[in-house]
Amino acid sequence: MKRSFYSSLLFLVAAFHCWADEPLVLLGASYGKNVLAICEKDGTVLWRHQTEGPEKGHTGHHDIHLLPSGNILYHDSWVKVKEITLGKKVVWEYDTAFEDGTRATTHAFRRLADGTTVVVESNLGRIVHLDAENKITKKIPLGAEGRKKTRLMTMTAEGNYLVAAENPGVVTEYNDQGDIVWEYPTNTRVYGALRLKNGNTLICTGSGNSVLEVSPEKEIVWQITKDEIPGLTLGWMTDLQELPNGNLVLGNCHAGKGQPQIVEVNKAKEIIWSFDEWELVGNGLACWQILSVEESKLVREKLAAGE
Repeated sequence: MKRSFYSSLLFLVAAFHCWADEPLVLLGASYGKNVLAICEKDGTVLWRHQTEGPEKGHTGHHDIHLLPSGNILYHDSWVKVKEITLGKKVVWEYDTAFEDGTRATTHAFRRLADGTTVVVESNLGRIVHLDAENKITKKIPLGAEGRKKTRLMTMTAEGNYLVAAENPGVVTEYNDQGDIVWEYPTNTRVYGALRLKNGNTLICTGSGNSVLEVSPEKEIVWQITKDEIPGLTLGWMTDLQELPNGNLVLGNCHAGKGQPQIVEVNKAKEIIWSFDEWELVGNGLACWQILSVEESKLVREKLAAGE
């Protein structure tokens, strides 16, 4: 009897630790949902915040990041980036620039390790670095011929900027002087690109309903097309993330009810995990982040403490 009790207790303790180590999902959605949320991978909502936004259409929610403090960097309009605590207090914000009669919009941003905030100012066609007082400390110009109309921006290990531009449908890598060091045209309304650990570039093609892995020599070495995986239809492909085990997590926006909004696949094109929470995010989930075990632990601790 005692052995059975202790065995059950050990099982429960092990199950708790397994659950506590599960990565969480941070997300932001517009299209009438207008929500930030942190969820378990099964969709259970641990934290939720209603944001600004219209009942129809969308504004903001094209990029999102958990910061080392446990705060969230996000936007719920095209002209303002905000930092919010888990206690739902806005502690920092930045209004995009207005120059020569043009108001910049933003679809991408991130916070660097030294505290600098990087914001891509679309329309004005530049990337700016901001200090803690929102003073611009660096400007990186973007290319011509539509390259100023941006979507997602990620950074390479070398500190270069990998920027997706919807029109003319191209992924461009810039150095910190604004020089183009690599470029790949998708000829689609491309949304996001990421430099993989193997040196190739993963591209979510947006309206192309596909995912491409492209070599430095600009050869497609791996891809998933719209209906290639049974039971999965690719919609407007958006955000993307490479996990430590090499699996790829892909944003499947505007795919319709019954299709996952996020899907994890391996290189054998097998579905490892999917996220389908239609009531929470609807048909407009473009940005999210799969938190690491350490980040998830930090969030759990802060939520448990009521922070």
